Amino acid sequence: MGIQGRSGIGRKPNETMRLIITTFVGVIFGFFVGVSYPTTSLRKFHFPSSLVPSIDLSYLEDRNLGLSAQAQSQPSRPSVTVQNQSSTDQAQNLNNTSKIWVPTNPRGAERLPPGIIHSESDFYLHRLWGKPSEDLTIKPKYLVTFTVGYDLRKNIDAAVKKFSEDFTILLFHYDGRTSEWDEFEWSKRAIHISARKQTKWWYAKRFLHPDIVAPYDYIFIWDEDLGVEHFNAEEYLKLVKKHGLEISQPGLEPNKGLTWQMTKRRGNSEVHKRTEEKPGWCGSPLLPPCAAYGLTVILTANAHQISDECYNSIAFVTLLEKMVALTGLGSGIGSDNDLVHGWGIDFAVRKCVEPAHEKIGVVDAQWIVHQSVPSLGNQGEAKDGKTPWQGVRERCKKEWTMFQGRMAAAEKKYYRELGIDPPNSTTR
Repeated sequence: MGIQGRSGIGRKPNETMRLIITTFVGVIFGFFVGVSYPTTSLRKFHFPSSLVPSIDLSYLEDRNLGLSAQAQSQPSRPSVTVQNQSSTDQAQNLNNTSKIWVPTNPRGAERLPPGIIHSESDFYLHRLWGKPSEDLTIKPKYLVTFTVGYDLRKNIDAAVKKFSEDFTILLFHYDGRTSEWDEFEWSKRAIHISARKQTKWWYAKRFLHPDIVAPYDYIFIWDEDLGVEHFNAEEYLKLVKKHGLEISQPGLEPNKGLTWQMTKRRGNSEVHKRTEEKPGWCGSPLLPPCAAYGLTVILTANAHQISDECYNSIAFVTLLEKMVALTGLGSGIGSDNDLVHGWGIDFAVRKCVEPAHEKIGVVDAQWIVHQSVPSLGNQGEAKDGKTPWQGVRERCKKEWTMFQGRMAAAEKKYYRELGIDPPNSTTR
């Protein structure tokens, strides 16, 4: 009996220690199980007040939220699980007919209903108050842009006055001076875009996207050195429509150092579409510069008739130095977006309309004078002993060669992919 008593007494401390350890482990395990559950679960349990003392549940929830946020900020396996779950939910949403998914919408807008997507915009100025439907007393049908420097502001003022309220006025400022133009009343209702030392086609490729200019019937892109004493925009458009011209320009004063016979004004006609060029200058009477040319100074066109393919691939490839108006404008997206001058594009624009020799022409009855102010050349930089003007002109020539090569290569590739021999058709 003494042995049994000593044995029983010896086991009590061990059992007590085991009970303490078990209880401690249970408490720790219960704690971690508790914090792993959502905080809202505490509110789902209703304990009798006699069994549970007053506990501040908001403290526990705030603490759990803090732990949850800390856990989410750490890179861990649960975060991967959440990401995978999100991908799964997205896939399920796409298969759920109650979710909007329109693949024909613009990229990034597939989840929007088609009725809220509009493919076109405009340059119409709106008020900050009142009803949107009452903002515009008149919607201009035409757009005219000027690439300008402040030094020739009087020239631009005279040109703007040749355009009625049916024209939206847009100024591209290559010298960064914009606020000074407010000395002219019309400038306060014009749109001003400024980027230093850029060409008209740099602006056009970026701000005259086809979706923006689509509401306008005709678009003029003007230089700043034009004499417009004998020009009237409304009368000009009447002749363009009368003779079915989709691409056109006013005739040029014939005594101002022109190169091409095609662009010279004729005093005995309203419009001409063909000419007799200098010997050896013309490969065909239906090709530039004998016909389908009309791009030396001003080019206008019907925006709704020139194809998207044309103004994306040709009309916005480069800048034609003396071209001042073009419609059917495009974004210029592509490898030719790096070309900013336009020598040679006048030989390619005939590809924009068919038949070109009937739909491109020069309007003789409304004519202008090209003053040949070297504002573009003055924006260059003197380098290697060359004046700013010489550097600009050299790049013009280089880009002409680059443009011809790219166009010829693109045409060959196109016909090669079709499995046919390319015709003898290049940019010139």
